[in-house]
Order: sequence, then C-alpha cells, then structure tokens
Amino acid sequence: MQDPGPQPLPEHPPVWDRVALKLVNDPRDIPFVRLIVACTITALLGLTLYPISLVVLPGAGFWLAAAVYLGIWALWTLDRFILMLHCTSHRILFRREYRWLNHVIPWVLGPFFGETPQTYFSHHMGMHHPENNLADDLSTTMPFQRDRFGHWLLYYARFFVLVIIELPIYFVRRNQAKMAVRTLLGEASFWVVVGLLAVFVDWRATLAVFVIPVVMVRTLMMAGNWAQHAFVDAAAPADPYRNSITCIDSRYNRRCFNDGYHIYHHVKARCHWTDYPGEFQRNKAVYGEHDAIVFRGLDFFLVWLLLMTKRYRVLAKAMVELPGAPQRSLDERVAFMRSRLTPIKPG
Repeated sequence: MQDPGPQPLPEHPPVWDRVALKLVNDPRDIPFVRLIVACTITALLGLTLYPISLVVLPGAGFWLAAAVYLGIWALWTLDRFILMLHCTSHRILFRREYRWLNHVIPWVLGPFFGETPQTYFSHHMGMHHPENNLADDLSTTMPFQRDRFGHWLLYYARFFVLVIIELPIYFVRRNQAKMAVRTLLGEASFWVVVGLLAVFVDWRATLAVFVIPVVMVRTLMMAGNWAQHAFVDAAAPADPYRNSITCIDSRYNRRCFNDGYHIYHHVKARCHWTDYPGEFQRNKAVYGEHDAIVFRGLDFFLVWLLLMTKRYRVLAKAMVELPGAPQRSLDERVAFMRSRLTPIKPG
C-alpha cells in the first residue's frame, strides 16, 4: 500500500482534464479540479435540505434526510476537501488569468465544509507555520500532557472558544493588521449569513448544513493537530523532525494528498504533495539521525485515539525503524514515545 507519488498524464487525457490543464498552475493538481466538482455537488445536496425542510418533509422526516446528507458529506468529500484547502493554501491552484477561481474553495465551498472563509488560511499560514508549535503558536501542544484526554479537552475548548479573539490579537501585535481584518471578516460574514438563514429561512437546515459541520471540523482539526505535534523532544522543540510525526503507507494518505508526511511539511511547507513519498524514501537517514517518529499504516486520527486510550504498544508496533536511529525493543519504543509526551514549559 504505497502512498501516491507523481503520476504521468495520459497521452490523450479526457476532455475535462484538458480543460483543467488550461486552468491550473501545476498539472499534478488536476485532482483538485475534479474534487471541486464533487464538493460542489455535495454543497448543492446540502442546499436541498432547505426545500425538504420547508415543503417536502416539514416534520420529523427531515432529520433522516439531514442524517443521510451528513453521511454523504462526511464519507465522500469532507476529508479530501480539508486537505485540498490545505494544499491550495500553500500553493496557488489556478493561473493568474483565472485567479478569481482561487476564491471558490475558501469562500464558496468552505462554508459547506466547516471552514469559515479565510480563517483556515490565517491560522495555518499566518500563525501556525511561522510559530512551528512553539510557545507563541496558538495551537501549540507543548504545555499539555499529550496522552491525557482531559488535557486535550482543555486544548480543544481554548481553540473553539478563544481562537477568533486570540488570532486577530496575535496579528495586531505583529503589525499584520490586514491578516487580523481578514480573519474577522471571514468569521463574521459566515455567522451573519448563518444567523440570517436560521431566522428568516429555516433553522433546522441551517444547523445541518452549516453549524454542525463547523463543530465537527474544528473538533477533527484539533485532534489532528494534537497528534501531528504530540511527540515533542523537550531538548529540541523547534526541530521539525522532533516536534512532528510522519505517517506513511495509509489509506488516509491515498485519499488526502499525502497529508501524513507532516515532518517534511514543516521542513519545506511548499513541497508538492506528490513529492513527499519520494523525499522520505531518499532521506530516511536524515529522519534516523534526528530520531524522528514515523508510523506505518496509521493516520493522525488513529494516533490521537491510541494516545487517548493509552495504547502505546499498538503505536510502538507501528513505528518504522529508521537507519541511524537507535534500535529499540517494543518496551523501549514505548518508553521513548512516552518521554516525548510530557509537558514542556515555555523557554
């Protein structure tokens, strides 16, 4: 089960791919154009809940329809949309002459997938990557015991309740007023529209199409970020090889554009998603020299769940032996991982 690398274009691509090639900056990103179409279909399905609620199924039957929609939303496009948003935040998707299309993902589709416009970009690109999970990162995991569910709940509650306050303040303190305005405008515009839809159209459909997705996605994002930066070496917390993990050979990577390669993503954030597997294979020795933690067959959400349930031996069995890293028994791997889960004081 290898993760997807660069795929050569067919000699005679289908007509829709030929159209996409004229639009995108990088031919390797044609899957995003196809995914935009799938996500648009999903969004339109969501909008059908408004007439279903008002006309077709005004009673209890609506909630069954909403559950069916959310099932399609979650299983078909959600994970892939989030990682498309991630990739296209780092690398602009559409060419300059079609640059208006770059607003479709964050402004048009994002609200249907739990992403308020512009706030993902502001948080991830404007704050998280520059701060690299260190003390000034608003989503830093360092102060917490990272295998304790109660600590994750505190972490999640802070993000959910305070991020829209803390993030603009962060930008203002760093003389980035435009980013602060961008954040507030995106968040406020989303909730104003949601409020108007709930009051003047239908609150049940609005809850299903817009509000529940925000809660679900922000929960998943905080579980994912926690796992990505759960194992931190207190002696070198700024080293991406020692403050992040990589997950290889997983279904998640095949669906979600190699998102599991988080270590190198913090080394070189603009690395194209198709290049991650090859980079890892070429530079295993570098990972070994840094004593990095790499898991095979897991994804970040499984890592989070295994940490919360303290299934250390399952994690240990999934650890990849890297050239140059110390050779450890299963018990030694458990002890090694647990040493990187303890709270780290700022400074």
